[in-house]
Amino acid sequence: MRMPEPSVPLIPAAELARRLDQGEHLQLLDIRSAERVAQGRVTFGATLDFRALAASQLYQLATLDPLGLDPATPVAVICGHGNSSTEATRFLRERGFEAYSVAGGMASWETVYLPRRLSPTPALEHVIQVDRVGKGALSYVLVSDGDAVVVDPGRHLQPYEALLEDLGATAAAVIDTHMHADYLSGSRAAAARWQVPYFVHPDDARSPYDGAEGRFAHQPLTEGDTIAFGHATLVAAHVPGHTLGSTALVADEALALTGDFLFVQSVGRPDLAGQRDAWTARLWDSLERARREWPGDLLVLPAHYASERERRADRSVAARFDVIAATNEAVAIQDPRAFLAWVTAHTTTPPETYRTIKLANLGLVDVADAEAELLEFGPNLCAVG
Repeated sequence: MRMPEPSVPLIPAAELARRLDQGEHLQLLDIRSAERVAQGRVTFGATLDFRALAASQLYQLATLDPLGLDPATPVAVICGHGNSSTEATRFLRERGFEAYSVAGGMASWETVYLPRRLSPTPALEHVIQVDRVGKGALSYVLVSDGDAVVVDPGRHLQPYEALLEDLGATAAAVIDTHMHADYLSGSRAAAARWQVPYFVHPDDARSPYDGAEGRFAHQPLTEGDTIAFGHATLVAAHVPGHTLGSTALVADEALALTGDFLFVQSVGRPDLAGQRDAWTARLWDSLERARREWPGDLLVLPAHYASERERRADRSVAARFDVIAATNEAVAIQDPRAFLAWVTAHTTTPPETYRTIKLANLGLVDVADAEAELLEFGPNLCAVG
């Protein structure tokens, strides 16, 4: 009779993210194929010690010396869905390493959302930045007098519902700063489940490819509109360029949720609908407006980041507008022709999946859960550069 193999210790993807976020030194061994690793991998945390070697090659090694793993430091082993990593973890443990298999693999990593508390404002007692670490995507929960507005949520609603419960808040509205192309928005589902209005700019409520009207319930959010909740007010500023309906949300004249209009170190790419030059001109005008109207101490809270370099000491992704104006290469350009040349030189081919995701967010195509995982896989590529 064959004895059952000893179980392999697991580490949940969320725990891996929390430990990296807290600065713990961890080794991560990705055993997927080189092609899959190139499409998307864990890049989170300043203390991440990353290595990649396909499982088939791992088992052929005469010794593990070529991997350069430190036997004194824990090793998290990751694959696509947590199956192959189990055997690889056992392989490492048999050779003296403190190894753990990442439960659910990269599929679970893509569903990790880490909330971070930012400084409150006079009208907002809670400003929460929700970091979807596998995509470099940022959403927000703003709370005033127990009423909450959720901005740019991902499709997994449970993290937001847990956060609202923890804050003792009730959702009052859901907003998309623009119609997303890199991930499936949770706004429509959230609005339906929580029975609250869903706001988006009308220019983003139709397809940018052929003008087809989106098939979803929403309320238009246009230039100068205000959304009041508790004793706070969000003011909409139309800043087209990344999309025609891109909108920034300004709270208390202290915070600007900029969506994909403006990032800490770049700007939103204007080429996703095949109208790069025309939309670059719109993006330039939006930047000129921000430079003209926004105070230097306005805190910019973007919807994405591309690297650890965009984080502050508290691990949040944010920067004062005057800092961005001085250090963001795109924003520092002073001439519209030079700006177009810069965008042209730094624009890469967008993923083919972005068109499908955009149409799905508009309600124009249906996407099953299994397909959603494939469509969303990998980091966002929404910034120029």
